[in-house]
Amino acid sequence: MSATARVIIIGAGLAGLACAREMVRRGVACTVLEASDEAGGRVRTDYVDGFQLDRGFQVFLTGYPEAARLLDYGALQLRGFHPGALVRYAGRFHRISDPLRRPQDLLSSLMSPIGSFGDKLRVLRLRRDALNRRLCTEAGGGNRTAMEALQSYGFSPAMRDRFLRPFLGGVFLDQSLSIPCRHVEFVWAAFSRGDIALPQGGMGAVAAQLAAWLPVGSIRLRAPVACLEGTQVILASGERLSADAVVLATEYAVAATLRGEPSSGAPGRQSTTLYFDAATAPVGGPWLLLNGEQEGPIGTACVLSEVAPTYAPAGRALVSVSLADQTAPGGLDQQQAVRAQLRDWFGATVDGWRHLRTDRISQALPPVSSLAGQQGVSPRLKPGLYRCGDYCETGTLDGALLSGRKAADLVLADLSAGDRV
Repeated sequence: MSATARVIIIGAGLAGLACAREMVRRGVACTVLEASDEAGGRVRTDYVDGFQLDRGFQVFLTGYPEAARLLDYGALQLRGFHPGALVRYAGRFHRISDPLRRPQDLLSSLMSPIGSFGDKLRVLRLRRDALNRRLCTEAGGGNRTAMEALQSYGFSPAMRDRFLRPFLGGVFLDQSLSIPCRHVEFVWAAFSRGDIALPQGGMGAVAAQLAAWLPVGSIRLRAPVACLEGTQVILASGERLSADAVVLATEYAVAATLRGEPSSGAPGRQSTTLYFDAATAPVGGPWLLLNGEQEGPIGTACVLSEVAPTYAPAGRALVSVSLADQTAPGGLDQQQAVRAQLRDWFGATVDGWRHLRTDRISQALPPVSSLAGQQGVSPRLKPGLYRCGDYCETGTLDGALLSGRKAADLVLADLSAGDRV
Protein backbone atom coordinates (compact mmCIF):
# COMPACT_ATOMS: atom_id res chain seq x y z
CA MET A 1 0.00 0.00 0.00
CA SER A 2 1.31 3.46 -0.87
CA ALA A 3 2.37 5.54 2.13
CA THR A 4 0.53 8.44 0.50
CA ALA A 5 -2.82 6.67 0.18
CA ARG A 6 -5.58 9.19 0.71
CA VAL A 7 -8.73 8.11 2.51
CA ILE A 8 -11.64 10.44 3.23
CA ILE A 9 -14.34 9.49 5.73
CA ILE A 10 -17.56 11.50 5.55
CA GLY A 11 -19.14 11.73 8.98
CA ALA A 12 -17.57 11.86 12.46
CA GLY A 13 -20.17 9.78 14.25
CA LEU A 14 -19.13 6.61 16.04
CA ALA A 15 -18.89 4.59 12.80
CA GLY A 16 -16.69 7.16 11.10
CA LEU A 17 -14.49 7.58 14.17
CA ALA A 18 -14.10 3.81 14.59
CA CYS A 19 -13.18 3.52 10.91
CA ALA A 20 -10.60 6.29 11.25
CA ARG A 21 -9.25 4.80 14.47
CA GLU A 22 -8.61 1.44 12.79
CA MET A 23 -6.87 3.04 9.83
CA VAL A 24 -4.63 5.17 12.03
CA ARG A 25 -3.84 2.14 14.21
CA ARG A 26 -2.64 0.36 11.08
CA GLY A 27 -0.54 3.27 9.86
CA VAL A 28 -2.82 4.91 7.28
CA ALA A 29 -3.68 8.59 7.67
CA CYS A 30 -7.19 9.72 6.82
CA THR A 31 -9.34 12.83 6.89
CA VAL A 32 -12.74 12.82 8.57
CA LEU A 33 -15.22 15.42 7.32
CA GLU A 34 -17.97 16.45 9.73
CA ALA A 35 -20.78 18.83 8.84
CA SER A 36 -21.52 19.94 12.42
CA ASP A 37 -19.43 21.72 15.04
CA GLU A 38 -18.41 18.61 17.01
CA ALA A 39 -17.62 14.94 16.48
CA GLY A 40 -19.96 12.26 17.77
CA GLY A 41 -23.01 12.36 15.53
CA ARG A 42 -26.00 11.38 17.67
CA VAL A 43 -23.74 10.46 20.60
CA ARG A 44 -23.07 13.91 22.05
CA THR A 45 -23.43 15.60 25.42
CA ASP A 46 -24.24 19.27 26.00
CA TYR A 47 -23.68 21.30 29.16
CA VAL A 48 -26.62 23.41 30.29
CA ASP A 49 -26.55 25.31 33.61
CA GLY A 50 -24.19 22.73 35.12
CA PHE A 51 -26.19 19.71 33.86
CA GLN A 52 -24.94 17.12 31.37
CA LEU A 53 -27.63 16.57 28.75
CA ASP A 54 -27.10 13.77 26.27
CA ARG A 55 -28.73 14.21 22.86
CA GLY A 56 -31.79 12.26 23.87
CA PHE A 57 -31.84 9.50 26.49
CA GLN A 58 -29.05 7.03 25.79
CA VAL A 59 -27.28 4.32 27.75
CA PHE A 60 -24.07 2.36 27.31
CA LEU A 61 -24.05 -1.46 27.43
CA THR A 62 -20.74 -2.78 28.75
CA GLY A 63 -21.64 -6.19 27.29
CA TYR A 64 -21.33 -4.94 23.72
CA PRO A 65 -18.49 -7.02 22.21
CA GLU A 66 -17.02 -4.45 19.80
CA ALA A 67 -17.22 -1.65 22.37
CA ALA A 68 -15.40 -3.84 24.90
CA ARG A 69 -12.69 -4.58 22.34
CA LEU A 70 -12.21 -0.98 21.24
CA LEU A 71 -12.90 1.36 24.14
CA ASP A 72 -11.08 2.05 27.41
CA TYR A 73 -13.87 1.42 29.93
CA GLY A 74 -11.72 2.54 32.85
CA ALA A 75 -11.17 5.96 31.29
CA LEU A 76 -14.91 6.33 30.67
CA GLN A 77 -15.56 5.88 34.41
CA LEU A 78 -18.80 4.03 33.80
CA ARG A 79 -21.59 4.14 36.40
CA GLY A 80 -24.10 1.29 36.31
CA PHE A 81 -27.88 1.17 36.55
CA HIS A 82 -29.59 -1.25 38.90
CA PRO A 83 -29.90 -4.60 37.04
CA GLY A 84 -33.65 -4.41 36.65
CA ALA A 85 -36.34 -1.74 36.69
CA LEU A 86 -39.07 -0.10 38.70
CA VAL A 87 -42.33 -0.72 36.86
CA ARG A 88 -45.28 1.61 37.40
CA TYR A 89 -48.48 -0.41 37.59
CA ALA A 90 -51.77 -0.06 39.52
CA GLY A 91 -50.71 3.23 41.08
CA ARG A 92 -47.31 2.22 42.48
CA PHE A 93 -43.82 1.12 41.50
CA HIS A 94 -42.87 -2.55 41.56
CA ARG A 95 -39.30 -3.81 41.65
CA ILE A 96 -38.10 -6.23 38.97
CA SER A 97 -34.48 -7.33 39.33
CA ASP A 98 -32.13 -9.79 37.68
CA PRO A 99 -32.07 -12.64 40.24
CA LEU A 100 -28.61 -13.74 39.10
CA ARG A 101 -27.14 -10.35 39.97
CA ARG A 102 -29.48 -9.23 42.75
CA PRO A 103 -30.55 -12.39 44.60
CA GLN A 104 -31.58 -10.20 47.54
CA ASP A 105 -34.40 -8.83 45.34
CA LEU A 106 -35.70 -12.27 44.40
CA LEU A 107 -38.68 -12.30 46.75
CA SER A 108 -39.91 -8.80 45.86
CA SER A 109 -39.54 -9.59 42.15
CA LEU A 110 -41.47 -12.85 42.47
CA MET A 111 -44.24 -11.19 44.50
CA SER A 112 -44.71 -8.29 42.07
CA PRO A 113 -47.80 -8.29 39.81
CA ILE A 114 -45.58 -7.74 36.75
CA GLY A 115 -46.10 -11.15 35.24
CA SER A 116 -46.42 -14.61 36.74
CA PHE A 117 -43.81 -16.88 38.30
CA GLY A 118 -43.69 -18.72 34.98
CA ASP A 119 -43.02 -15.44 33.17
CA LYS A 120 -40.01 -14.80 35.38
CA LEU A 121 -38.65 -18.26 34.60
CA ARG A 122 -39.13 -17.48 30.91
CA VAL A 123 -37.00 -14.34 31.31
CA LEU A 124 -34.17 -16.56 32.60
CA ARG A 125 -34.66 -18.85 29.60
CA LEU A 126 -34.59 -15.82 27.29
CA ARG A 127 -31.30 -14.75 28.89
CA ARG A 128 -29.75 -18.21 28.50
CA ASP A 129 -30.82 -18.53 24.87
CA ALA A 130 -29.60 -15.03 23.97
CA LEU A 131 -26.18 -15.70 25.48
CA ASN A 132 -25.98 -19.03 23.60
CA ARG A 133 -27.28 -17.43 20.38
CA ARG A 134 -30.29 -19.71 20.35
CA LEU A 135 -33.02 -17.14 20.93
CA CYS A 136 -33.87 -16.70 17.26
CA THR A 137 -33.79 -20.45 16.64
CA GLU A 138 -36.21 -20.99 19.51
CA ALA A 139 -38.42 -18.15 18.23
CA GLY A 140 -38.62 -19.52 14.68
CA GLY A 141 -35.96 -17.47 12.86
CA GLY A 142 -34.03 -14.23 12.95
CA ASN A 143 -36.53 -12.35 10.81
CA ARG A 144 -39.42 -12.98 13.19
CA THR A 145 -40.42 -9.80 14.95
CA ALA A 146 -39.59 -9.15 18.58
CA MET A 147 -43.27 -9.46 19.49
CA GLU A 148 -43.54 -12.80 17.70
CA ALA A 149 -40.46 -14.00 19.56
CA LEU A 150 -41.93 -13.03 22.93
CA GLN A 151 -45.17 -14.78 22.05
CA SER A 152 -43.26 -17.92 21.03
CA TYR A 153 -41.63 -18.01 24.47
CA GLY A 154 -45.09 -18.06 26.03
CA PHE A 155 -44.95 -14.77 27.94
CA SER A 156 -48.33 -13.75 29.28
CA PRO A 157 -50.00 -10.57 27.97
CA ALA A 158 -49.43 -9.04 31.43
CA MET A 159 -45.68 -9.61 31.25
CA ARG A 160 -45.48 -8.40 27.68
CA ASP A 161 -47.49 -5.22 28.26
CA ARG A 162 -46.27 -4.27 31.74
CA PHE A 163 -42.55 -4.97 31.38
CA LEU A 164 -41.27 -6.27 28.05
CA ARG A 165 -43.07 -3.84 25.74
CA PRO A 166 -42.14 -0.65 27.65
CA PHE A 167 -38.59 -1.89 28.19
CA LEU A 168 -37.83 -3.13 24.68
CA GLY A 169 -39.99 -0.42 23.12
CA GLY A 170 -37.77 2.14 24.83
CA VAL A 171 -34.57 0.38 23.80
CA PHE A 172 -35.56 0.06 20.15
CA LEU A 173 -37.85 3.12 19.92
CA ASP A 174 -40.49 0.77 18.58
CA GLN A 175 -43.57 0.18 20.71
CA SER A 176 -44.95 -2.26 18.15
CA LEU A 177 -41.85 -4.45 18.67
CA SER A 178 -41.54 -5.04 14.93
CA ILE A 179 -37.73 -5.08 15.16
CA PRO A 180 -36.22 -8.35 13.82
CA CYS A 181 -35.62 -11.02 16.44
CA ARG A 182 -31.88 -11.20 15.67
CA HIS A 183 -31.45 -7.67 17.01
CA VAL A 184 -33.29 -8.56 20.21
CA GLU A 185 -31.01 -11.59 20.62
CA PHE A 186 -27.91 -9.43 20.21
CA VAL A 187 -29.02 -6.69 22.60
CA TRP A 188 -30.45 -9.06 25.23
CA ALA A 189 -27.14 -10.94 25.25
CA ALA A 190 -25.34 -7.63 25.83
CA PHE A 191 -27.69 -6.84 28.71
CA SER A 192 -27.00 -10.27 30.16
CA ARG A 193 -23.22 -10.25 29.99
CA GLY A 194 -22.64 -6.69 31.21
CA ASP A 195 -24.12 -3.59 32.79
CA ILE A 196 -26.36 -0.80 31.58
CA ALA A 197 -24.26 2.25 32.36
CA LEU A 198 -23.48 5.91 31.79
CA PRO A 199 -20.00 7.39 31.35
CA GLN A 200 -19.20 9.90 34.06
CA GLY A 201 -18.65 12.54 31.38
CA GLY A 202 -21.88 11.76 29.54
CA MET A 203 -22.41 9.66 26.43
CA GLY A 204 -20.40 12.18 24.45
CA ALA A 205 -17.31 10.87 26.26
CA VAL A 206 -17.47 7.75 24.06
CA ALA A 207 -17.04 9.79 20.88
CA ALA A 208 -14.48 12.05 22.56
CA GLN A 209 -12.34 9.04 23.46
CA LEU A 210 -12.35 7.79 19.87
CA ALA A 211 -11.57 11.26 18.50
CA ALA A 212 -8.71 11.73 20.96
CA TRP A 213 -6.93 8.68 19.48
CA LEU A 214 -6.69 10.37 16.06
CA PRO A 215 -3.83 12.67 15.08
CA VAL A 216 -4.49 16.38 15.49
CA GLY A 217 -6.07 17.77 12.35
CA SER A 218 -7.61 14.47 11.25
CA ILE A 219 -11.16 15.77 11.79
CA ARG A 220 -12.42 18.78 9.86
CA LEU A 221 -15.51 20.27 11.51
CA ARG A 222 -18.11 22.43 9.78
CA ALA A 223 -17.19 20.78 6.49
CA PRO A 224 -20.48 19.62 4.92
CA VAL A 225 -20.19 17.59 1.73
CA ALA A 226 -22.30 18.61 -1.25
CA CYS A 227 -21.68 15.69 -3.60
CA LEU A 228 -19.25 13.09 -4.89
CA GLU A 229 -17.66 12.75 -8.31
CA GLY A 230 -16.05 9.33 -8.33
CA THR A 231 -13.55 9.50 -5.49
CA GLN A 232 -13.53 13.29 -5.49
CA VAL A 233 -15.37 14.91 -2.61
CA ILE A 234 -16.91 18.33 -3.25
CA LEU A 235 -17.64 20.35 -0.13
CA ALA A 236 -20.53 22.79 0.16
CA SER A 237 -17.92 25.56 0.05
CA GLY A 238 -16.87 24.39 -3.42
CA GLU A 239 -13.56 22.92 -2.26
CA ARG A 240 -12.59 19.68 -3.99
CA LEU A 241 -10.72 16.89 -2.24
CA SER A 242 -9.25 13.89 -4.04
CA ALA A 243 -9.01 10.46 -2.45
CA ASP A 244 -8.07 6.90 -3.21
CA ALA A 245 -11.05 5.74 -1.15
CA VAL A 246 -14.13 7.44 0.27
CA VAL A 247 -16.12 6.03 3.19
CA LEU A 248 -19.71 7.19 3.75
CA ALA A 249 -20.14 7.16 7.51
CA THR A 250 -23.31 9.25 7.63
CA GLU A 251 -26.79 8.12 8.56
CA TYR A 252 -28.53 6.00 5.95
CA ALA A 253 -30.57 8.70 4.14
CA VAL A 254 -27.60 11.07 3.72
CA ALA A 255 -25.45 8.19 2.50
CA ALA A 256 -28.06 7.32 -0.14
CA THR A 257 -28.21 10.93 -1.33
CA LEU A 258 -24.44 11.22 -1.62
CA ARG A 259 -24.19 8.08 -3.69
CA GLY A 260 -26.92 9.39 -5.99
CA GLU A 261 -29.65 7.00 -4.97
CA PRO A 262 -33.09 7.64 -3.49
CA SER A 263 -33.39 6.81 0.19
CA SER A 264 -35.88 4.17 1.29
CA GLY A 265 -38.37 6.87 2.19
CA ALA A 266 -39.01 5.20 5.53
CA PRO A 267 -38.64 7.61 8.46
CA GLY A 268 -35.97 6.95 11.05
CA ARG A 269 -37.00 5.97 14.54
CA GLN A 270 -37.52 9.17 16.49
CA SER A 271 -36.86 9.80 20.17
CA THR A 272 -38.33 12.52 22.35
CA THR A 273 -36.75 13.18 25.75
CA LEU A 274 -37.60 15.90 28.26
CA TYR A 275 -35.04 16.97 30.87
CA PHE A 276 -35.99 18.46 34.24
CA ASP A 277 -34.00 20.09 37.02
CA ALA A 278 -35.31 18.91 40.42
CA ALA A 279 -34.31 19.96 43.93
CA THR A 280 -34.25 16.34 45.08
CA ALA A 281 -34.38 12.97 43.35
CA PRO A 282 -37.97 11.62 43.23
CA VAL A 283 -36.55 8.08 43.37
CA GLY A 284 -33.38 7.09 45.14
CA GLY A 285 -30.91 4.82 43.40
CA PRO A 286 -29.87 4.14 39.80
CA TRP A 287 -33.21 2.88 38.54
CA LEU A 288 -34.82 2.79 35.13
CA LEU A 289 -38.53 3.58 35.52
CA LEU A 290 -40.99 1.89 33.14
CA ASN A 291 -44.59 2.84 32.53
CA GLY A 292 -46.32 -0.53 32.78
CA GLU A 293 -49.81 0.98 32.82
CA GLN A 294 -49.82 1.72 29.06
CA GLU A 295 -51.48 5.06 29.75
CA GLY A 296 -50.19 8.61 29.52
CA PRO A 297 -47.33 10.03 27.45
CA ILE A 298 -44.40 8.64 29.46
CA GLY A 299 -42.61 5.52 28.28
CA THR A 300 -39.54 5.50 30.51
CA ALA A 301 -37.95 7.83 33.03
CA CYS A 302 -34.73 8.01 34.99
CA VAL A 303 -32.99 10.19 37.55
CA LEU A 304 -29.71 10.37 35.66
CA SER A 305 -27.84 11.98 38.54
CA GLU A 306 -28.63 8.93 40.69
CA VAL A 307 -26.73 6.83 38.14
CA ALA A 308 -23.85 9.25 37.55
CA PRO A 309 -23.79 12.21 39.99
CA THR A 310 -21.78 14.27 37.50
CA TYR A 311 -24.93 14.68 35.39
CA ALA A 312 -26.20 17.36 37.79
CA PRO A 313 -24.59 20.12 39.87
CA ALA A 314 -24.29 19.59 43.61
CA GLY A 315 -27.61 19.75 45.40
CA ARG A 316 -29.73 19.18 42.26
CA ALA A 317 -31.15 16.16 40.43
CA LEU A 318 -31.49 15.59 36.69
CA VAL A 319 -34.65 13.76 35.61
CA SER A 320 -35.06 12.48 32.05
CA VAL A 321 -38.42 11.43 30.64
CA SER A 322 -38.79 9.64 27.30
CA LEU A 323 -42.14 9.43 25.55
CA ALA A 324 -43.88 6.18 24.71
CA ASP A 325 -45.19 7.62 21.44
CA GLN A 326 -42.02 9.11 20.00
CA THR A 327 -43.96 10.74 17.15
CA ALA A 328 -46.38 12.65 19.39
CA PRO A 329 -46.55 16.40 18.64
CA GLY A 330 -44.41 18.55 20.89
CA GLY A 331 -44.96 21.93 22.48
CA LEU A 332 -46.37 23.20 25.74
CA ASP A 333 -49.31 20.79 25.73
CA GLN A 334 -46.93 17.84 25.61
CA GLN A 335 -44.87 19.19 28.49
CA GLN A 336 -48.01 19.77 30.55
CA ALA A 337 -49.22 16.22 29.88
CA VAL A 338 -45.84 14.85 30.98
CA ARG A 339 -45.91 16.98 34.13
CA ALA A 340 -49.41 15.78 34.95
CA GLN A 341 -48.31 12.14 34.79
CA LEU A 342 -45.14 12.87 36.79
CA ARG A 343 -47.29 14.60 39.42
CA ASP A 344 -49.44 11.48 39.64
CA TRP A 345 -46.28 9.44 40.19
CA PHE A 346 -44.34 11.72 42.55
CA GLY A 347 -46.73 14.31 43.95
CA ALA A 348 -46.80 18.09 44.02
CA THR A 349 -43.00 18.39 44.22
CA VAL A 350 -43.04 18.05 40.42
CA ASP A 351 -44.56 21.54 40.17
CA GLY A 352 -41.21 22.95 41.27
CA TRP A 353 -39.20 21.15 38.61
CA ARG A 354 -37.61 23.35 35.94
CA HIS A 355 -37.83 22.20 32.34
CA LEU A 356 -34.31 22.33 30.92
CA ARG A 357 -34.78 21.09 27.37
CA THR A 358 -36.75 18.80 25.09
CA ASP A 359 -34.75 16.75 22.60
CA ARG A 360 -36.59 15.53 19.52
CA ILE A 361 -34.15 13.39 17.55
CA SER A 362 -35.66 12.58 14.17
CA GLN A 363 -33.05 9.98 13.21
CA ALA A 364 -32.26 8.53 16.64
CA LEU A 365 -32.16 5.03 15.13
CA PRO A 366 -32.39 3.86 11.51
CA PRO A 367 -35.80 2.71 10.28
CA VAL A 368 -36.54 -0.94 10.94
CA SER A 369 -36.90 -1.51 7.19
CA SER A 370 -33.30 -0.36 6.57
CA LEU A 371 -31.96 -3.17 8.79
CA ALA A 372 -33.41 -5.97 6.70
CA GLY A 373 -30.74 -7.98 4.93
CA GLN A 374 -27.86 -5.74 5.97
CA GLN A 375 -25.85 -8.31 7.89
CA GLY A 376 -23.19 -9.90 5.74
CA VAL A 377 -23.44 -7.21 3.03
CA SER A 378 -20.06 -5.86 1.91
CA PRO A 379 -19.14 -2.29 2.96
CA ARG A 380 -17.89 -1.75 -0.61
CA LEU A 381 -20.53 0.00 -2.72
CA LYS A 382 -18.40 0.30 -5.87
CA PRO A 383 -14.73 0.84 -6.68
CA GLY A 384 -13.34 3.41 -4.26
CA LEU A 385 -16.61 3.94 -2.36
CA TYR A 386 -17.53 2.29 0.96
CA ARG A 387 -20.06 2.73 3.70
CA CYS A 388 -20.44 2.15 7.42
CA GLY A 389 -22.99 3.04 10.06
CA ASP A 390 -25.26 1.49 12.67
CA TYR A 391 -27.79 0.61 9.94
CA CYS A 392 -25.18 -1.66 8.31
CA GLU A 393 -25.16 -3.95 11.35
CA THR A 394 -27.46 -4.12 14.38
CA GLY A 395 -28.71 -0.54 14.52
CA THR A 396 -26.91 -0.10 17.85
CA LEU A 397 -23.91 1.80 19.19
CA ASP A 398 -21.95 -1.43 18.95
CA GLY A 399 -23.13 -1.93 15.39
CA ALA A 400 -21.79 1.49 14.46
CA LEU A 401 -18.36 0.66 15.92
CA LEU A 402 -18.25 -2.76 14.25
CA SER A 403 -19.29 -1.41 10.86
CA GLY A 404 -16.55 1.22 11.05
CA ARG A 405 -13.90 -1.42 11.67
CA LYS A 406 -15.22 -3.67 8.90
CA ALA A 407 -15.16 -0.79 6.43
CA ALA A 408 -11.58 0.07 7.42
CA ASP A 409 -10.52 -3.56 7.04
CA LEU A 410 -11.88 -3.71 3.51
CA VAL A 411 -10.49 -0.33 2.45
CA LEU A 412 -7.03 -1.29 3.70
CA ALA A 413 -7.18 -4.70 2.04
CA ASP A 414 -8.21 -3.13 -1.27
CA LEU A 415 -5.54 -0.45 -1.10
CA SER A 416 -2.91 -3.06 -0.26
CA ALA A 417 -3.98 -5.06 -3.31
CA GLY A 418 -3.57 -1.91 -5.42
CA ASP A 419 -7.16 -2.13 -6.66
CA ARG A 420 -8.31 1.29 -5.47
CA VAL A 421 -11.74 -0.33 -4.92
